[in-house]
Amino acid sequence: MSVSAPSFRATSAPLQLPERLGPGPRRRARSPGAQERHLLSSVPAAQTLARVIRPCYGPHGRQKLLVTARGTNVFTGYAAAILRALKLEHPAARLLREAAHTQAESSGDGAAFVVLLAEALLQQAEHLLRAGLPRSQLRQAYAAATAETLALLPSLSIRSLGPLEDPFWALYSVMNTHTASQMDYLTKLVAHACWATKELDGSLHRERVGVCTLRGGRLEDSCLLPGLALCANPCGQVTAVLTGARVALFVCAFGPARPNAPATARLSSPDDLSKFRKRNEQLIEKQVAQLETACINVAVVWGDIDENTLTKADKYGIMVIQARSRTDIVYLSEVLGTPLMPYLLPPLKPGKCQRVYQQELGEGSVVIFEWECAGTPALTLVLRGATAEGLKSAEQAVYHGIDAYFQLCQDPRLIPGAGATEMALAKILSEKGSKLEGPNGPAFLAFAQALQSLPETLAENAGLVVSEVMAEMSCAHQAGNFLIGVGAEGIINVAKEEVWDTLVAKAQGLRVVTDVALQLLNVDEIVARKSPTNQQDLNPVHQKAREPALFYGTRS
Repeated sequence: MSVSAPSFRATSAPLQLPERLGPGPRRRARSPGAQERHLLSSVPAAQTLARVIRPCYGPHGRQKLLVTARGTNVFTGYAAAILRALKLEHPAARLLREAAHTQAESSGDGAAFVVLLAEALLQQAEHLLRAGLPRSQLRQAYAAATAETLALLPSLSIRSLGPLEDPFWALYSVMNTHTASQMDYLTKLVAHACWATKELDGSLHRERVGVCTLRGGRLEDSCLLPGLALCANPCGQVTAVLTGARVALFVCAFGPARPNAPATARLSSPDDLSKFRKRNEQLIEKQVAQLETACINVAVVWGDIDENTLTKADKYGIMVIQARSRTDIVYLSEVLGTPLMPYLLPPLKPGKCQRVYQQELGEGSVVIFEWECAGTPALTLVLRGATAEGLKSAEQAVYHGIDAYFQLCQDPRLIPGAGATEMALAKILSEKGSKLEGPNGPAFLAFAQALQSLPETLAENAGLVVSEVMAEMSCAHQAGNFLIGVGAEGIINVAKEEVWDTLVAKAQGLRVVTDVALQLLNVDEIVARKSPTNQQDLNPVHQKAREPALFYGTRS
């Protein structure tokens, strides 16, 4: 069903913003009722999208049970997964989702941060536009406020992860934003895996830490295995290669080539049928023999497996493994350094490892690609759980921790979490904005108020009285204590509670938010054309009576 953007309470502009702007000499007189219309056409879409994401923000955020357009259920509190499940119609909402996905892909998390801060900035921008600030000056002022914020951010860093320090404390505060249980145990596994696969120069290749989910058991049964582990089973009689494994990866059927164009064999006699079968067997024999000649003894296939070809592979001692997803075989290609073959031909550079074997884990099993202990280039964290949704939540938390450690290898600096950084930046920007002349002053104040909306959301999701928490935080930050953030029962000292964010992810998130906000500020009107054959256009409705549809789907 189509869900339309709901009406929202009119948010009054802060008194100091319009007062800082004098009446413009060319300011147009607006007709009655013009104040009720949005000056920025993207604001309603951003508000509706933020309303969906806001309850999931922070460690006390709730989860969503979504029903996608295909009828599948998605149960998650991860903002990027929620945005991915929604079928958006509004172009501004799509642009905002793209920005959030960019942040999640580059930094591992922060999709909710992008959506909420962008929505707050657009709301403040609309207040400034109503006060008479031209769009061109507003864009320049917002860009100046962003540059000032990014310049201030490194000064808030008071902790760094040492090169020989256990990363558990740094990863725990990052991973704890997810709702998976047994977060202490998961964080220990992630910290150990990242530490063990780190290069001598201190860098980390994220593909060296694999994650494999296996139904059954409890999350406490999760473990680390040497090498790479895939949730798969050997298809033939050869179930292990215990020394000198040489691996080929195929993204095609393991058997005779199947062209897209249909072909019909015209057989006029039993002899023709016998010759056809014999030539087919010879072709299969030749293909498998080519693999054996190239010393290939492990074949991983993403595609159908022909029984006759599998029999020939058993004859030549080739272990055949059928991958469950393209993601798994692409991951193997990255770590093994061998290409994906679209035909059943041996690669020029096969992947090499010490051994490949199957290992039983509870009621399931995995196939392990293992190297020698002295030079193991990869470890796999095998996650166990009773439900698929619980495993997805744990998997997202693990990937978030891996991405956080990757960022810390690039820049070990950490900044206060729990909304303390946003509150500290808001205080500094407010002080500078009250002294600046021209459009930069109101823009700095607007940027500060947008940043304050994030700790307000943390307090609201924790079930606290927002006004009291924000008043206490404001007093503490005015007194110079910028380590005060939002906790489960009120304000906390983030240094004592060990709640940190990585500097790289926060800086990247601010850049992404500003980019998308400046793009949407430049949009004058959103015009959508529908096909005249559309059933809805056969009975046209006046445009003012129609609300813009934002997305399809069922939300919790």
